[in-house]
Amino acid sequence: MNDKHIREERAEQLARAAEQLFAAGVMSHSGHANLSARLDGERLLLTPGFVRGLRPEQLATVGFDGEVLDGELQSVSAEIIAMHSAVYRARPGVGAVIHTHSPSATAFAVAHRPLPCRTEPMLRFGQAEDIPVVPWGPRGSDVSVRGIAEVLERRPTTAAVLLANHGLLVFGPDAAATAHLVVAIEESAEAEIAAAAIGGAVDFPPGAREAARAAIARVAS
Repeated sequence: MNDKHIREERAEQLARAAEQLFAAGVMSHSGHANLSARLDGERLLLTPGFVRGLRPEQLATVGFDGEVLDGELQSVSAEIIAMHSAVYRARPGVGAVIHTHSPSATAFAVAHRPLPCRTEPMLRFGQAEDIPVVPWGPRGSDVSVRGIAEVLERRPTTAAVLLANHGLLVFGPDAAATAHLVVAIEESAEAEIAAAAIGGAVDFPPGAREAARAAIARVAS
């Protein structure tokens, strides 16, 4: 598959993922989000500054260094290239990154509280551990990006982080899988908050996470 076809395919995947997030009802009132897909070792596709009604041809090609190579970006997206690039550099197997302000997940980010893994969908869609919180830094700043990189180094198997006082950052092998995980995380955050009103959520029994990982591995093999 040549470079043009790869770009077209991944642009289509990102547009479908954006549509999926709105259809699932996990977006904030503003609909703010940004999505990206890896093209190769130094380039990514990035949403232009909006995602509602996104069309594949509206995506921009940018370098990990921040240079816009094709298309146009609003300043709101240009600011976060480094955030996406930090994930791709830290995780060679990651093919897509999604950042949202999903309300319930963002509540945990605002509270600086890790989101526990206590629901089956989180296990099944790739987050078989609690989601850590990255310390606050100005949006897209060196402080924020360093914080993300440091947490990813400490937590090599997490597929998501909460950005303190900001929102959710999720990453996976492709756009569809990453969007599925965003939905699972937001549902889990909703369930945690609801469970608090009736006595609090309860952890899985011992060995449950390992059993789920083993079952997923068997299906994938």
